[in-house]
Amino acid sequence: MNDPILKIQNLTVDFGGVRAVNNISFSLQPGEFIGLIGPNGAGKTTVFNLITNSIRATSGNIVFKGKSILGKSPDKICRLGISRTFQNIRLFPQMTAYENVELGLHNTPRYSLAEAFIRTPRAQRIEADTRRKAHELLEMVNLEAHADKRASSLPYGLQRRLEMARAMAARPDLLLLDEPAAGMNEDECEELIQLIRRIHDEMKYTMIMIEHHMKVVMDLCTGSRIYVLNLGSFLATGSPEEIQANPDVIKAYLGERKNGH
Repeated sequence: MNDPILKIQNLTVDFGGVRAVNNISFSLQPGEFIGLIGPNGAGKTTVFNLITNSIRATSGNIVFKGKSILGKSPDKICRLGISRTFQNIRLFPQMTAYENVELGLHNTPRYSLAEAFIRTPRAQRIEADTRRKAHELLEMVNLEAHADKRASSLPYGLQRRLEMARAMAARPDLLLLDEPAAGMNEDECEELIQLIRRIHDEMKYTMIMIEHHMKVVMDLCTGSRIYVLNLGSFLATGSPEEIQANPDVIKAYLGERKNGH
């Protein structure tokens, strides 16, 4: 077995007198896809915020590709290879779909300001490569036909796809998806399942997905595992079948969503 790409060790965070995440530990192998579920307020997004250092851990450690990233700035963590989407879509609404993705590709400058100003052959080659990659990512999420449309003009489901493309533009090794199916109907969820599966298969990312829509979680985590978080602690871990049959999980979470949503 390879060394884990991500190792969470005894991670805890307190907000005042409230313990939002309580001494959790888990690890992922390169290329794995796992689900993270739990009731509202369980601490799921807080785990993502800890990994990307949007908030600081009270104790514990986060090791990515063999090195601790605890305390590193969010932009440094992104450059190291961790990218994410958000519960509430964060796009540049007045920019086009293409411009949103292109901006993500400029996460790490590849040529100097002077080269850009005089448009050296090297700078022109890199710009052409950036344009090609941006269009490839838009094509990956089936948005190539919408490349020149403002992000704000896109339907909600397409904005979700655009945010995924922009997250992929950062060239991550680890991609964190925070409720990608939020607000989608059943047909849109089915399309999303196929899209995320294709992204995982073709791009070979290691992925963690937070999701409330049970069909999305269960379908995408087939052959993998799901972690159930409740009140900041892990309640259960297992395959989709094991999670669906776990009485503690049913009581804490799944029983609230008998209709699969």
